[in-house]
Amino acid sequence: MVSPIDIQKALKGMDYPASKEQILEHAKGSDEEVLDALGKIDDREYEGPSGVSAAVFD
Repeated sequence: MVSPIDIQKALKGMDYPASKEQILEHAKGSDEEVLDALGKIDDREYEGPSGVSAAVFD
């Protein structure tokens, strides 16, 4: 199971605002479960890591 900490680690150093595509690109090389979870977020622009985390765990 993916934790919010896993998501934050995958997004470390990310520049915001960021699109889903940019987030997935940045997270490449992360754990498969993390990439799976990020693949399910809405295709929109995110203002920061807390927004991405909220989308994953909503």
